Amino acid sequence: MESKATETSSNPACSVQLPLVLREFEFRLRVRYRETDAQGRVHHSNYLNYFEIARVEMLRASGRNYKDLETAGIFLVVTKATCDYRRGAVYDDLLTIKAKVTHAKKVRVTHEYEIHVGDDLIATGSTVVAAMTADGKATRLPDWLRLDG
Repeated sequence: MESKATETSSNPACSVQLPLVLREFEFRLRVRYRETDAQGRVHHSNYLNYFEIARVEMLRASGRNYKDLETAGIFLVVTKATCDYRRGAVYDDLLTIKAKVTHAKKVRVTHEYEIHVGDDLIATGSTVVAAMTADGKATRLPDWLRLDG
């Protein structure tokens, strides 16, 4: 997903092309030894880290980043996270991590995730992040981050 999405402003008097963030993203990550437990499997807590990496890299692939959001006074705080494990990954497995934005309105963004080893689906999950100010108050998502419809 190397191309950036664009949309024309909904204001008919304005034909400026606005960059959007990607709504689906996929990347690969090799399991590192430090991510495994005594049984040689990826420790369950690392799957949430993989989800976070997916969110950050999806934004970066869109030409945006969390640092700029935070500089603008918007912090995306995880308010809910789920993970369903189907089978464990092991050291040196090449993971394909897929992320998809399924909801992005008002102050919340929901992502759904799939983690694969080869053709095998090994974990699924979701997160909800809320836009907050530095003092912990909810704030609206920027227009470019919201989904229409």
